[in-house]
Amino acid sequence: MGAVERAHLLPKPFIAPNDVLLGLPSSGVHSNGFSLIRKILERSGLKYDSPAPWDTTKTVSQALLVPTRIYVQMILPLVKQGLVKGMSHITGGGFTENIPRVLPDGLGCYIDVSSWELPPVFKWLMKEGNVPPMEMARTFNNGVGMVLIVSEEDQDVVIEALRQNGEKDVHIMGRVTALPGVEYRRMGSW
Repeated sequence: MGAVERAHLLPKPFIAPNDVLLGLPSSGVHSNGFSLIRKILERSGLKYDSPAPWDTTKTVSQALLVPTRIYVQMILPLVKQGLVKGMSHITGGGFTENIPRVLPDGLGCYIDVSSWELPPVFKWLMKEGNVPPMEMARTFNNGVGMVLIVSEEDQDVVIEALRQNGEKDVHIMGRVTALPGVEYRRMGSW
């Protein structure tokens, strides 16, 4: 249970086409997709104490169990300033299910997957598990753990504030559209 000032409730009712999706990096797979990860590991013959193929300085278990990032300290000041219209924590359901949950009826978004580098763990899972890009987008965070929805006018202010708070990699990953659902652009870059 929690409490929030009514003025700070999200999502805001005035999310509109052309609002910008800003992606904040994840620390790894977070806590989602482990059923598929276990199947891929089993097929690959790797054990949890094997060196991780995507990061040989760690074991598979060390690399997969990196703690989930917590974004509240970085985002809360922006929410209090009224600069964030909505946000979506990318958990189970990936981009496909989580982002539309915060959009008003009748709106959707596009995501340009070439706007950030797919981290090595996700490249490995995709290749080793022969996971199609659309399934990757539905199952994993793919390196983006939080998506903020901001107005185009405020995007530079928000990006600068995030950088001032230590976030080096903010990705302008897409926009809100007048078409429901999620459209993926440049999926071939994965």
